[in-house]
Order: sequence, then structure tokens, then C-alpha cells
Amino acid sequence: MFDSITIPFESVMLYNVATLRDGVDFDEVELAIAEMCSHVKETYPEFIAGQVFQYEGFISEEGTVGEHGDEGNHIAIVTYWKSFESHEKSHRDEKFKMAFSNLMQYCDDTKELGYKLLWQGEK
Repeated sequence: MFDSITIPFESVMLYNVATLRDGVDFDEVELAIAEMCSHVKETYPEFIAGQVFQYEGFISEEGTVGEHGDEGNHIAIVTYWKSFESHEKSHRDEKFKMAFSNLMQYCDDTKELGYKLLWQGEK
């Protein structure tokens, strides 16, 4: 559950920002996220790895250009897939839709953006 991950270069990354409703904290959504993530990793062979992050409120002044606003209480769900098409297929699955709707009970909105890996490296 908390192991290191290895991301192959030929992968895509989906970055989902889920804005939590006012008054909701991570402890309240943790079970819904765990159920959704377990379903994904046990069901879809094209799934490579994933990570969940809780926004802590710090913003890099050194790495930010332009204005930023109130980023709000949110979590980031980062998933890595062999292809964008396999990701989209997983979201059409009824069991995934149910797991995702359980998470959405705690959220105002989500936005999921897809990225192609262009570079990676280690120190």
C-alpha cells in the first residue's frame, strides 16, 4: 500500500483534483478513496500505479509565476496507465462508477487532466 512505484516511460498520467465540500476533511473520505483505489488496482490490467495527495496549503513562491487564488480544500489523485483509452474504459465500468460516486458524496467537483510522460530521471 505504501511501497515505492516505478513508472515506465511509455505511460500516461491522469491528474485528478477533487475539491472537498466545506467542512469535509481527509479522514471522512479516506475509506471511499481506499475502496476506489483497491478496485482499480485489482481490476484493470492496464493500470500501472497511483498516488493520493492531500493539499497542505503551502504554495511555492519560487516556483509560481502569476497570481494564485484560494486553492481550497482538495485532494489530488494521480494514476498511471498504459494508455489513455484503458483509463477511460475503466471509468465506464459500473463498479468503478459506484466507487467513484461514493467519493463524490464528499466533493463539490473534480477535474481530471491527462498527461503524456516526456521526461523522467533519478538523482
